[in-house]
Amino acid sequence: MLHGKIKVLILACVKFLVISIMTELLTYTKQQLALRNGQDKPQIWVAYKGLIYEVTESRLWRNGKHYEHWAGQDLTEELADAPHTATVFEKFTLIGFLK
Repeated sequence: MLHGKIKVLILACVKFLVISIMTELLTYTKQQLALRNGQDKPQIWVAYKGLIYEVTESRLWRNGKHYEHWAGQDLTEELADAPHTATVFEKFTLIGFLK
């Protein structure tokens, strides 16, 4: 199980480094992230392990809600209760860092 988690973390880091080289990513505060909840602003963002992802186009995040989870938040601690792993973030666009 630990090897799988390390692999996910390494893949996320590699993805982040590649995108960082190609574009300049910004750092956002928790307050800025909170506005991207699908209600206050049209963007729907979530954070995981200090990285912010764009989930606006996901049908599973319509109106900023995914089951009992709300967008505009850091979901790092909540992932443990999810039926999926962190690899789910690989299909979303990386927006920036969470300050």
